[in-house]
Amino acid sequence: MPIDRIPDWRKRIERVDACLDRAILDRPVVWCTVWPREQQVPWPAPRPWKTVRDRWMDAEWMADRAYAAAMNADYLGDALPVTHPNLGPEVFSAFFGAELEFSEHSSWSVPCLPRWEDAGKLEFSTANPYWKKMEELTGALLARGRGVFYTGITDLHPGGDAIAAFRDPEVLAVDMIEAPEKIKAFLVRVNETYCRVFDHYCARLEAAAQPISSWHRYVTARRQYVPSNDFSCMISRPMFDDVFLPGIREECRHTGSSVYHLDGPDAIRHLDSLLAIPELDAIQWVCGAGKGPVTRWLDLLRRVQDAGKGVQVLDVHPGELDAVMQALRPEGVWLDLAGVATRDEGEALVRRVARWGKR
Repeated sequence: MPIDRIPDWRKRIERVDACLDRAILDRPVVWCTVWPREQQVPWPAPRPWKTVRDRWMDAEWMADRAYAAAMNADYLGDALPVTHPNLGPEVFSAFFGAELEFSEHSSWSVPCLPRWEDAGKLEFSTANPYWKKMEELTGALLARGRGVFYTGITDLHPGGDAIAAFRDPEVLAVDMIEAPEKIKAFLVRVNETYCRVFDHYCARLEAAAQPISSWHRYVTARRQYVPSNDFSCMISRPMFDDVFLPGIREECRHTGSSVYHLDGPDAIRHLDSLLAIPELDAIQWVCGAGKGPVTRWLDLLRRVQDAGKGVQVLDVHPGELDAVMQALRPEGVWLDLAGVATRDEGEALVRRVARWGKR
């Protein structure tokens, strides 16, 4: 589906496809958005919701907000207007019956599996109210976004993060010692459901003649997603390899292309295990709060490249760009530029990256 405001939308998607193959079409992928002071479209006014939850559930308002965001930003380099239906990072667990609580900017699940004996009672159902709401949100965004923005897959966290949502992360940390076989047995059912859910959302996007994307902003012509396991920061590498790594590898096989979300320094202990997954294409590195700048982690990014994987480098500020380009090979690199104030500045940075790609 073309984006009317961006005549070279097809080439931007082709660059991302090449990036996932650890190659470059003509230069590395550069994502840069700038917010001009002058708005093109008014932001939707708040409605008289009774609760914060009601605002999250207002599909029409969410679609209007996505439309305003798409129209009010300048999309430079390979940036594209893209959004995803969002009820928070634990909505996949809510599809099994967990309840969500909402704040202004996020949501979290209420642990609902106090005893492993009750695991069989947690079942995915298309009659689930959160599933129905996600279907409504997806439909509203697809309708409002035609020709204006791309709609992606919601933020799905199967595997260890789903089990942590059911049990509570601290309780699950104890389970890793006392009940690893129960975790493994439940993971089989959870991960099988994830594959069906992923296929369903891909089919919806494809039926709307859309590329595949999500919160990580890779917009591609192929099926792909962003596997993760934030709970892994709480456990050792042997535990992770034994209980969760097989499921992550199966996710990568199933989705086609994949960019693993490596969430901060406590997740680095699992990096070598992840890099050994043949089906994994790239690593998205997140420094974590107070752990930047990105130039502090150049050795880590080189380690990823040396293993034959691509890297998504987030929050690269203009003053860091030369150091990043000096440290890395351009093939398979996705650069997310931050702190860019004007269109002219952003376009100049994109030209610098283009020269790097031709060296």
